[in-house]
Amino acid sequence: MIDIANDSINRIKAEVINCKLCSLCTNRRNAVPGEGNSKAGIMFIGEAPGRNEDEKGRPFVGLAGKILDETLDKVGIVRSRIFVTNIVKCRPPGNRVPTEDERRVCKNYLEREISIVSPKIICILGRTAFESLLGGGSILGNRGKFIAKYGRLFFLTIHPAAIIYNNKLRYALEKDMQTLVMECRRLNIPI
Repeated sequence: MIDIANDSINRIKAEVINCKLCSLCTNRRNAVPGEGNSKAGIMFIGEAPGRNEDEKGRPFVGLAGKILDETLDKVGIVRSRIFVTNIVKCRPPGNRVPTEDERRVCKNYLEREISIVSPKIICILGRTAFESLLGGGSILGNRGKFIAKYGRLFFLTIHPAAIIYNNKLRYALEKDMQTLVMECRRLNIPI
């Protein structure tokens, strides 16, 4: 049982690093807990670690992370002021989409990260995160939208990895991030 009053990002990180709750632990080099400002006004949630994240044990440090960083820089969001994490904390083999069971097992870690950081806006990156968090479907049909649910404000956009396969989506991601910045300014959220 988790002592909620004494829970912390560091405690979650230690648990994630040692987690053996599903079969993803058998193929990983490193588990990848969320990282960033534990008092961030914005939390970004993606799908799962990729190869580079698995090697380094940090989220969004590969090509998708580079695209995310470039986009954040372009719109004026400072990465050290946000918190970034994923639905699952270990890389699925071959970068496949995490299974329902894998998502369910990691859900506790994500819920605790959200509870501790308590962001004003949760930015959902991609279809898998959208489906996992809000039961949504098409991210392209819903990107750029805010959804209030569970007492939280969610913002939907494409996953930066989508740009690796379709560079035309870069403009959509940048436009969405500009919309996010405008809302952050309206709500006085430090970016």
